[in-house]
Amino acid sequence: MRHIAIIGSGPAGYYTAEAAQKKFGDEVCIDIIDRLPVPFGLIRTGVAPDHQSIKAVSRRYEKTNLGDNVRFVGNVSVGSDVSVDELQGFYDAVVLATGAPNDRKLEIPGNELSGVIGSAAFVGWYNGHPDFKDLNPPLAGKSVAIIGNGNVALDVARILAKTQNEFRGSDIVAHALDALAQSKIRKITLLGRRGPHQIAMTPKELGELGHLEKARPVVDPLDFPDEGDDAMLEPGMRKSVTHLRSFYQRAGELLDKPITIDFDFFAMPVEIKGDGEVEQIVVERTELDKDMRSIGTGERYELDCQMVISCIGYRTPPIEGVPYEHGRGRFANTEGRILPGLYCVGWAKRGPSGTIGTNKPDGFGMVELIDEDIGAGDQKEGRKGLDRLMAERNVEAVTFRDWKKIEEAEIARARAGAPREKFTDIAEMIAARES
Repeated sequence: MRHIAIIGSGPAGYYTAEAAQKKFGDEVCIDIIDRLPVPFGLIRTGVAPDHQSIKAVSRRYEKTNLGDNVRFVGNVSVGSDVSVDELQGFYDAVVLATGAPNDRKLEIPGNELSGVIGSAAFVGWYNGHPDFKDLNPPLAGKSVAIIGNGNVALDVARILAKTQNEFRGSDIVAHALDALAQSKIRKITLLGRRGPHQIAMTPKELGELGHLEKARPVVDPLDFPDEGDDAMLEPGMRKSVTHLRSFYQRAGELLDKPITIDFDFFAMPVEIKGDGEVEQIVVERTELDKDMRSIGTGERYELDCQMVISCIGYRTPPIEGVPYEHGRGRFANTEGRILPGLYCVGWAKRGPSGTIGTNKPDGFGMVELIDEDIGAGDQKEGRKGLDRLMAERNVEAVTFRDWKKIEEAEIARARAGAPREKFTDIAEMIAARES
């Protein structure tokens, strides 16, 4: 029997578990360990609450967890409740699928001011992550600057711009919905260091901005290269740029909308100013060199804003005793191998890149490596050893059956039109399993 522990219950973790089931059948026993009492990681607390069709992939992960040889072990923190070394003593393979939940630091003066928020924190706030339920972002100001030209920046802008009616059918949490209802924001500026041909935004997310009830996207046609140059782009990017071009072509019909989402291309933030809290962001105009890298021109200007949300990427948190690449914000690995018997997958392996679906081939490839390395297993204890250790330390794990009771309680407390109302407090989650 092979014993595998997977740390992290997001897409990378579940695709790895699914691959191990298919590869080894009944000859594998898999424990999926997560520090939260609820599974699905990024699907639950990272995917935008108004993108329910994307969240539906969790049904596939649930099917994996209903197999007799896969167990969810929630509310167990690797590093404090149990160490990686201890897990390696119990399991033939330990796979780190922890994702990249930490914000990459914004390295400019003024980043410590109140009102400067990382996207992981802001997204976690409106998605009900327990770590960020008390964030209280400043929504009383009229302007916000969002740094980044990827889909996360688009998600943040869209959430800030939506009406209460537009959240119908989403699972945005009540505290965020109530706060956004009182928002005074009227100008949202998306700052990107490069131009329209270098964005990391997908067509679906861009297209949504053109259909918001109270907000209109604004672009400067002078930021675009000749339209004929669009033909050189790959199809998805070309469609995204077509959406951007349509925003200025339709500008006249959108003028009556009170909120603007302004795409400020070739714009590099260099400083945030304010007396204790954000008042302005200083931006330097950029241009592209021959390698399509952005370089500053020396021309600077200031934008008034009362909040800055940094969407510049994520980092995997280090774990004591596990080799780590600080420059890349991920575990040090060679094709997923870290040390004998220790592996990483997904963003913990490659950094924050790719879509949810990218993790599927990554997980299946990881199981092939594990098969090469561990063969039929080494007669280790597996979950029996973990259970004994948790009992000795009074660590109370949450099972998948417990999670289903938590989920039932979230569905029962949902507001009209919403699929659920998430618990944002760990103690409440654990208490709900008794209901």
